[in-house]
Amino acid sequence: MDHNNHHQWRMMRFFFKNATIALTVLNLPIFHFLLHTFLINAAQLRYIKEAEEIRLAMQPLDLIKRVREIEQEGTGGQETEQQKQNTAVDLSKRLKDFASSLKPLEEWRKRKMERARQRDLEKTGGLSSSKTS
Repeated sequence: MDHNNHHQWRMMRFFFKNATIALTVLNLPIFHFLLHTFLINAAQLRYIKEAEEIRLAMQPLDLIKRVREIEQEGTGGQETEQQKQNTAVDLSKRLKDFASSLKPLEEWRKRKMERARQRDLEKTGGLSSSKTS
């Protein structure tokens, strides 16, 4: 009977050892998937945050404020024709200045996106053949 218990114990130990190996083999791809998903989500969150910051930086807050002031002044009806023309010229200048100030921001955004694309290429193994101009 002692031999039978010893044999049973060895079989259970063999079973637990195999079960442990099987669980480890199954857990490795799951861990890899979860880690990869977490890293992608973190990168996407950074990208979304940067895009929101750029969008907020592009808002012409001074121009919006001035337009509201002009609208409030216009409702008073006390503005002369010359003042309206001066205001229109001023708004036109500001719009041109604003449009020209967007060019450097757009160039900066393009460079930032290109650097991010390069980092992604380097992380995925430096596949320079898939790089497009």
